[in-house]
Amino acid sequence: MTEAPDFFADRPGQADQPAPHGDETARPDLLSGMLRHVRLRGEDIYCCSPVTPFAISFGQLGGTIHIINDGKFELQLDGQRHAYRYERGDVILLPAKRPHVIRGDGRRVPARPLASSDTRHDIVSGTTGTRWLSGTFSFDDSRGARLLHGLPPLIDLRGAGDQSLVWLDVSTEMLMQEKVFPSQGSAEMISRVLDLLFIQVLRAWAVRPDATAGWLTGAMDPVIGDAITSIHASPAHPWTIERLAGKSNLSRSAFAERFVRRVGTPPAAYIALVRLESAADLLQYTTESISTVASEIGYDSEAAFSRAFSKRYGMPPSKWRRRTAAPNTTTLRAE
Repeated sequence: MTEAPDFFADRPGQADQPAPHGDETARPDLLSGMLRHVRLRGEDIYCCSPVTPFAISFGQLGGTIHIINDGKFELQLDGQRHAYRYERGDVILLPAKRPHVIRGDGRRVPARPLASSDTRHDIVSGTTGTRWLSGTFSFDDSRGARLLHGLPPLIDLRGAGDQSLVWLDVSTEMLMQEKVFPSQGSAEMISRVLDLLFIQVLRAWAVRPDATAGWLTGAMDPVIGDAITSIHASPAHPWTIERLAGKSNLSRSAFAERFVRRVGTPPAAYIALVRLESAADLLQYTTESISTVASEIGYDSEAAFSRAFSKRYGMPPSKWRRRTAAPNTTTLRAE
C-alpha cells in the first residue's frame, strides 16, 4: 500500500471501484457492533444514602454510573485537584475504570472503598438527604480500548432526570425494585438494565455539540454518520474523499472539515486506523496467515501492511499474534 495523499485512502488503480452495496435505507449500527465485541456487562448496583459527612471511593470495579435522586455531592477524579459538583437529576458516567471519590457536605474525611465490608451497611441504610444510585460495568479488556477510544474519562448529563427522559426514570425504578426486592432473575435484570443505561447515556452525550471528538460522535452525526459507519463496515474498500463526501451530500472540503471536527482526525488517517484495528482482531482471534490478513483489510502487499502495523502497535504482526492470540482461535473471520 503506497502512502496516501491528504484525505485519501486509495490503493493504486482501484479508486473507481463502486462502494459496497447494501440496504441503502438502513444505517449500519456501529455502536451495537462495538458493544458486542467488547462484551459489555452490567455488574451490580448500590443504593447509596450514607451518613454525612461521607467520602466513598469508586473505580476499583470497572466502569461506573451515578444517578442522583436527591441532594448533591462532589466527585473528584483520582489525580485531579478539581472537584465536580452535582445535584438532583444529574447523571454521571465514567466509561472506564477510573478511580474517583464522592464526597458530601464538603468536608474532607477519609475515603472508604465502596466494596469494603464496613462501608456497605452505611451506604445502603443511611438517612442523609443525599441519595443516589451507583452501577458498575465490566468489559472484555482485549477489545474494550476500541470502544473507549475517543470517550472522555467522565461524561455527565446535568439535569437529565428533570428533562422528562422516560428511559431514565423507568430504568432507575426497575434497578431499585430488583435490588430492594430481589427475585429469580434479578441479577440478570440488573445487568441488562445497566447495559441499557450505558448505551442511552452514551447516545445522549454523543449528539451534544460539546461532545469530545471521536468515532461515536462521528457515527451519531446526522451528516457524516453514514460515511463513518460505512468505513467500519467495509474497511478494505478503497475509499476516496469524493465517495465519502458524496455519502454525506457535502463537498470534499466541507466533508473533510466536518470529519476532523467530529472525529478528531482526517479521513485517511481514520481509515488507516480502522484497517489496522481490524487486522489486530484477525491476528488475535483467527489463524489466517499474515498475507491473508493484509489482503482482507485493504493492503496490496504484506510488507506494506507489516510496516504500517509495526508503526501503529510497536511490533510486527507475527509478534503481536504470539503475544495476544486468543484461545480457541478459528480460521474463520471473527464477526
